[in-house]
Amino acid sequence: MSVDSDVGNVSNTETMTVREAIREAIREEMQRDEDVFLMGEDVGVFGGVFDVSDGLLEEFGEGRIRDTPISEAGFLGAGVGAAAAGSRPIVEIMFSDFLGVSMEQTMNQMAKMRYMFGGKTEMPITVRTTEGGGMSAASQHSGTVHTWLAHFPGLIAVTPGTPAAAKGLLKSAIRSNDPVFFFENKMIYEQSGEVPTDPDFTLPIGEASVEREGEDVTVIATQRLVGESLQAAEELAGETDIEVIDLRSLYPLDTDTITDSLAKTGRVVIADESPLSYGVHAEVISRLVEHGFYTLDAPPERVGVPDTHIPFSQPLENEVLPDGDDVIAAVERLS
Repeated sequence: MSVDSDVGNVSNTETMTVREAIREAIREEMQRDEDVFLMGEDVGVFGGVFDVSDGLLEEFGEGRIRDTPISEAGFLGAGVGAAAAGSRPIVEIMFSDFLGVSMEQTMNQMAKMRYMFGGKTEMPITVRTTEGGGMSAASQHSGTVHTWLAHFPGLIAVTPGTPAAAKGLLKSAIRSNDPVFFFENKMIYEQSGEVPTDPDFTLPIGEASVEREGEDVTVIATQRLVGESLQAAEELAGETDIEVIDLRSLYPLDTDTITDSLAKTGRVVIADESPLSYGVHAEVISRLVEHGFYTLDAPPERVGVPDTHIPFSQPLENEVLPDGDDVIAAVERLS
């Protein structure tokens, strides 16, 4: 179902879930570099609220797997200081909805540190955080805010949609000398796929991936909607040949891959689990219009969350959240 360029030429792979791939990326980077450590709420004794860091405390000890108080501003600020001093912290914000609590540390310190010091200070910090609905966790624990962070100069934002992308991009984020926000959609932790086991395996930040080749319509997706779009493509096979792209990186954004695909298909759907206004959808469409306007055969279609909060009620949440059926409907509108 997938044109998996990440593992196609790799001999040693293992089937992993997204959760396992992220854990393995952290483990490998902590083994590789003693300056890497993990900190956040419940990442140690509890193993992470979604079990991502389970077992790491026993392996690396309390000095490198650090449980923190419930104070995003405090421990993210500590991470910024540690990065400025030469460490490579991985800071977990349990839910991305609470990034606003630490916005001073993010927007005015982390993002601007290198600029304010004339390039003499690096900021090798990785911020992992979960986002997305689907668990009836109500509006304060179900938001998708990745566009917000991608908007700030000085910050990198990535949104992997497969286990291989999760591992490869997280390892690159940890090795980066710039601040990277790594957004994990909580509903795909159990999604599985082939992942390279080589500890040197990384994926470049800023490159999208063609997960399925097609000729009729391009679907550019992120996170959970990558899998939903691949399933939709299979359902429409024989009727419409869909190319599915995992955008992976919001900033920097791979303009070349998406415009090349549009030049081939002439039609495009952007599928991202965030509010439709002023978000990823708008930025991708802007890039496509700027660089590929004359290859468009129909107006672009958007699949996302209406400009509303995520309801607590399961039926209402299901109504609000985009899925494969919405992708199919968007593709059919382009026919």
